[in-house]
Amino acid sequence: MRKLFFIAVFVLGLATTVAAQTNDRAIGLRFGYGAELSYQHPLSGNTRLEADLGLYGYGDRGAFVFSGIHQWVMNIDGGLDWYAGVGAQLGTRWYEKDNTWNSGFGLAVAGQIGLEYNFPVPLQLSLDYRPAFYFIPAVGGAWDYVALSVRYRF
Repeated sequence: MRKLFFIAVFVLGLATTVAAQTNDRAIGLRFGYGAELSYQHPLSGNTRLEADLGLYGYGDRGAFVFSGIHQWVMNIDGGLDWYAGVGAQLGTRWYEKDNTWNSGFGLAVAGQIGLEYNFPVPLQLSLDYRPAFYFIPAVGGAWDYVALSVRYRF
């Protein structure tokens, strides 16, 4: 948790010194452990909100999750940006154990870091890592995975 705090402070400090404008909205799909409908909305200057609604799972387990991440976007060169953010996830999960189906509600703190490329046409590709640490129903149960996103900018 201490590492996450220091990373957030670093990102906030860097975000105040680097000015990348985030003017476009974007909608598309994010593919990782499952699939998510993804929407990005600019806030102010170099920040935006990413909201994702996803269905995860395989075999005897799955989840339906909503994520909201506040991101700081920093330009590297031309259409190439990197971003980092923090937010929350909530949703339901289900799994089978000993021939019995179980389900429950979950709430987590999530972080995200990634690279994106905005093409001259209204297309955005990104690759990111989003770990989430669940504290409801119990402390623990971190989910982390890398995802590829394809979005239409408008």
